[in-house]
Amino acid sequence: MNKTQSRLLKIVIFLFALNSLSLCLYFSSHHHNSNSKQEENHSSLTSNHRSQTENNSSSSSNSNNFNLKAWPILPSYLPWTQNPNNVTVRSCEAYFGNGFSRRVDVLSSGGWFRCFYSETLRSSICEGGSVRMVPERIKMSRGGERVEDVIGRGEEEELPDFENGAFEILGSTARSKWLVDEGFLDSFVPDGDVMRHTMRGLIRSIRVVDNNSKEFHCDQWIEEPTLLVTRFEYANLFHTVTDWYSAYVASRVTDLPYRPHLIFVDGHSRTPLERTWKALFSSVRYAKAFSGSVCLRHAILVPLGYETALFKGLTEKIICQGASAHDLWQNPDDQKTARLSEFGEMIRAAFDFPVSRHRAEKPFSGHNVLFVRREDYLAHPRHAGKVESRLSNEQEVFDSLQTWVSNHLECKVNLINGLFAHMPMKEQVRAIQDASVIIGAHGAGLTHIVSATPKTIILEIISSYFRRPHFELIAEWKGLEYHAINLDGSYAQPSEHLKQRYNTDASLLLAPKFEGSPPFNLLVSMR
Repeated sequence: MNKTQSRLLKIVIFLFALNSLSLCLYFSSHHHNSNSKQEENHSSLTSNHRSQTENNSSSSSNSNNFNLKAWPILPSYLPWTQNPNNVTVRSCEAYFGNGFSRRVDVLSSGGWFRCFYSETLRSSICEGGSVRMVPERIKMSRGGERVEDVIGRGEEEELPDFENGAFEILGSTARSKWLVDEGFLDSFVPDGDVMRHTMRGLIRSIRVVDNNSKEFHCDQWIEEPTLLVTRFEYANLFHTVTDWYSAYVASRVTDLPYRPHLIFVDGHSRTPLERTWKALFSSVRYAKAFSGSVCLRHAILVPLGYETALFKGLTEKIICQGASAHDLWQNPDDQKTARLSEFGEMIRAAFDFPVSRHRAEKPFSGHNVLFVRREDYLAHPRHAGKVESRLSNEQEVFDSLQTWVSNHLECKVNLINGLFAHMPMKEQVRAIQDASVIIGAHGAGLTHIVSATPKTIILEIISSYFRRPHFELIAEWKGLEYHAINLDGSYAQPSEHLKQRYNTDASLLLAPKFEGSPPFNLLVSMR
């Protein structure tokens, strides 16, 4: 090798090393700043809320963030804002959480406390600094036990009853001994249709402790942002999804740079759904699991799941159509939303499933048709372990579909038996995201469609005894194709033959037919 060749080789090696170092620094920076990158990619909008949070709480300090999970990059993410001029009351954005635009400052000396009120949802997301929780002043069971160990325990034992001073906050006692009065609660944390509003009770219990008082003793400090959550129907997937969504929205509205810790301020027993809580957030603990008082540098009080659009849509007319974030960014529309798609991607990403628009597609091996089954399982201490049937001959219907698939192998249909009650949560989410078609009788398990990918087709078999719009609405708000099979009673009579044919677009036509219900044509595009 002559001198010229040697010099060229050294230059090539140097450039390769320099390029590798640049890539390493880029990806390292990209990982640690995923949330801010989303803001930069989608918008040049600025919000004064970030600086306000940093001024009032030391939880934004980078020194504490090593304990927290980063936000994943989500294709459907759009910026969240507290600017009231940007969100129309009762618009889709307002219903799905970006309408907490009325800021009410309650306390600003010593500790701090403020609420963001949504006129559309009639609820508030509140947050505060230097907040002390005294678990012994919260009357409820310990929580987090195996359900088998607390069989027969009453619901009243599990719901929190807050004594005065169950929560405290540093401040000037010259204004008042209590943080808020009943007038404030009626205006910003109203009971609504909730018989026992536990988050209202928590806020009512907050006592102001003088800045110079030695009463504010902390056995433990949590420096990072922490969500406080109270739950009701915690073992039901639909109601738990409303709680997940409310906690996610609270995290975004308060502009948390990383995924927060979470404390259950209730005494419910453990359920398999807890695995998703742990996947979504940085850590999960029960209030009664702490020994002694706990002080929170930054506490966020999460609205009840009953106060989300997912639940309110059952009784209120919410006119929203799912759309892509890309389309909404270019053409904003008050009657379209990408928020549920964003949240579904968050769930999938929390379990480490890829959500990038540019992820490599798997080689086509057929269309997955997922049949979500209803199974017996022990849900909570007051549950007998039996679920109420919504499709009395569910096994017969599944067997009929299985026979059709076996007789038409050329159609490349994979029928998946969705026995979710006995599957880990991660595998349930995997089955949902891999499905081209999701079929199931009306039941909480269908709430998983919130994590379905675009172009998934939803088919709900509805007994005449259980006709409620839960899953039709979720499909509509995500922009998914939805078909209902309305039965007369709860028994479905499969036809003798499940026909199939191909059209000029090389599409597969699945045509199951049920007696007493009009036939439906389910079109799945072949790739």
